[in-house]
Amino acid sequence: MMDLFSTKIAYADATATMNAFVGKVDTLIINPLILFLFALAVVYFLWGMLEFILNQANEEKKTSGKSHMLWGIVGITIMLGVWAIMGMVLSTLGINGINPQQGTVQLQ
Repeated sequence: MMDLFSTKIAYADATATMNAFVGKVDTLIINPLILFLFALAVVYFLWGMLEFILNQANEEKKTSGKSHMLWGIVGITIMLGVWAIMGMVLSTLGINGINPQQGTVQLQ
């Protein structure tokens, strides 16, 4: 006997698809973006240091160099702080399957 009026459902493994998608987003977008922002903060600090050293006679440029160095250090500190806090939260709550260093996420 055929059931013509019931809805036919196709089941798919959404977990595997989601794991692959999250892993790709993490490794291809988020990790390179974090690395780029960290490098940008270091370059900004070094630019400020260079500006400070090369312009010893000009007080205005020395002040600008100090400001660039300060904001570069703030950027580096924020990036390291977020990474450290994320690691502490993951270890404190016992969350397994997330590895920030490798950029892998395993959903369960």
